[in-house]
Amino acid sequence: MEALTATPIHGLREALSGIAMAEDPATLRLKSRDFFWFSPILKPLLEGREAALVTMPRTRDEVIRIAAAAASHRVPVTVRGGGTGNYGQAVPLEGGLLLDLSGLDRVVWARPGVGRFEAGARLLDIDRALRDQPETSGRWELRFHPSTRKQATIGGFIAGGAAGCGSCTWGQISDPGAVLAVQVVTVEETPRVLELRGSDVLKVLHAYGVNGIITEIEVPLAPWQPWAERILAFPTLGDAARFGWALAAAEGIAKKEIGIFDRRIPPMLKRVAPLMPGGQAMAIVMVSEPQAAALADCAADHGGSVVYERDPEEAESAAFDGKGTMPPLYEYTWNHTTLHALKVESAITYLQVRFPEGGELALVEAMEKRFGDELLLHLEFQRRFGRVFVSSLPLLRFRSPERLGEIVAEVETMGGAVSNPHTYVLDNAGWKRTDAPQARFKALADPHGLMNPGKLLEQTR
Repeated sequence: MEALTATPIHGLREALSGIAMAEDPATLRLKSRDFFWFSPILKPLLEGREAALVTMPRTRDEVIRIAAAAASHRVPVTVRGGGTGNYGQAVPLEGGLLLDLSGLDRVVWARPGVGRFEAGARLLDIDRALRDQPETSGRWELRFHPSTRKQATIGGFIAGGAAGCGSCTWGQISDPGAVLAVQVVTVEETPRVLELRGSDVLKVLHAYGVNGIITEIEVPLAPWQPWAERILAFPTLGDAARFGWALAAAEGIAKKEIGIFDRRIPPMLKRVAPLMPGGQAMAIVMVSEPQAAALADCAADHGGSVVYERDPEEAESAAFDGKGTMPPLYEYTWNHTTLHALKVESAITYLQVRFPEGGELALVEAMEKRFGDELLLHLEFQRRFGRVFVSSLPLLRFRSPERLGEIVAEVETMGGAVSNPHTYVLDNAGWKRTDAPQARFKALADPHGLMNPGKLLEQTR
């Protein structure tokens, strides 16, 4: 499928009269990118790929008009939220039309324990709005969010993300009950508005936005906690990992983030580095303030100590208002760690590793010993299916695609499961969800195969 010619552009402009559009070079470049450049393999493959036209709807009715026009003119459509993904989700592989949903940003409604939001609502703005919702009878918040909370939209998160801050308590977005309903607009000449509930939401979760335009999301909420932030130092990575496990398993301590870092990572984090004793592993943790003493006791049991603390008021001000000299600490966790490290070492990239049940901590220490300075371990603790679950976003000092492949093969031989972050093809990404219901739903919601063609392996053969 070729990029838009002059005739389809003219037809689209007429069909979409009254909807905000842009086609100037600066906007096309800005809106056609995400964080694919984290990968030295993806960067040359995706650099320079751009849409021919950007549309910026403000309502679902405008989305429907755009979907109908794209289907009628057989124009590729790429859906974009905050553009914080890492696998080229927001990159139009074959040009066409880019659908920026950030203008659909309303809180549709919020009630005790549940809220419904338009897909373009940013996660930080949702939590800000939930502070002031009289209908919720008390203060609530989203259960979890990525480290890109300030930029990421809720639609982009469920279409391109998997877990984040809060997953140490609430698991992942694909867990039963984590997403209650999703509204989808089909890409057809006469688009339909479909409501997916229960297990049917899996048809569009983590599908990179290629099988229907998500316009609204309904999710359960969590009671707000006064989240205190802590940085802790530990003699070894093994000590820090055992602490992370113990804290994740401590059901009596309310927590939102447990990130563990190899001793060589803190020096790459500009504002964190001065706080850390040299040569020690680090933990970044968010716990409910009344239980901060229990956290400190847990750390001491594993040889750790608190080296930085921020109370809930200061932490919330840093997140919501941008005040203070230290950003929210969650902006040093998950894949924000990679972003900070890239600012120090341009050859840094990353992997995504899932550790085997029952052998997590042994594999952490084995990988640390085996790979040394080439692979720096960064762990994120979660809960899934009633148990503590450990995943990793290790920093990799990139040498070549061949060496990266060798490391992946060796990690898997040692017992880890690697999800490949260096491919833009959805069904070539390791253990990400790409099961049959998604493919069947795409045939229903995108019958002409217009949604970012090239993202599915079957479309590239």
